[in-house]
Amino acid sequence: MAEIYFSKFIAVFIPLFIAIDGFGILPIFFHLTEDMTSDERNRIALSSVFTGFVLAISFMVLGDLIFQLLGITVADFMVAGGILLLVISVNDIVKGSGFKETGKKTLGVVPIGTPLITGPATLTTCLVLVSKYGYLLVSISLLINLAILYFIFRYSEIVKKFAGVDGLKGLGKIISLLLAAIAVKFIREGLLSFFP
Repeated sequence: MAEIYFSKFIAVFIPLFIAIDGFGILPIFFHLTEDMTSDERNRIALSSVFTGFVLAISFMVLGDLIFQLLGITVADFMVAGGILLLVISVNDIVKGSGFKETGKKTLGVVPIGTPLITGPATLTTCLVLVSKYGYLLVSISLLINLAILYFIFRYSEIVKKFAGVDGLKGLGKIISLLLAAIAVKFIREGLLSFFP
């Protein structure tokens, strides 16, 4: 019985781990918080993980109902999230402060909490897994994944020691460009759902 439950847990945990992509978000997180103190970075990490958890749980429970009431689909959500991320990332490339203009207090909510942590990929994965494995198992797996992500963010300072400040700053523009590409991917996948 325990083996069956563990195999189900792994079947839920791994897709969520891939969808959240904590190690992929880490360079972006560090770029956005590079001018902050350790305490400020920790608050952003807590805020972003909390935002991701609340949004994912709410979406699992109310997603279908909200979509039906508003007459929207996951594809609509992907396009909207992609456009939002694209605007912010292009602004960051051109002006050099697109993300930071959102303010330190809201940085953990947008763009880190959503759409980076809990974006279309994570939300869609949650909906699919809930329909197959139930709310409890998906919620536990989500919580563990986000706890891992918090520790990745919390100790991101270690990465800074190896890469160096100048190296990370030079990487900033490339990261913004990659974010723009991710945004275009969201938009493309959403549009392909409209026109298969």
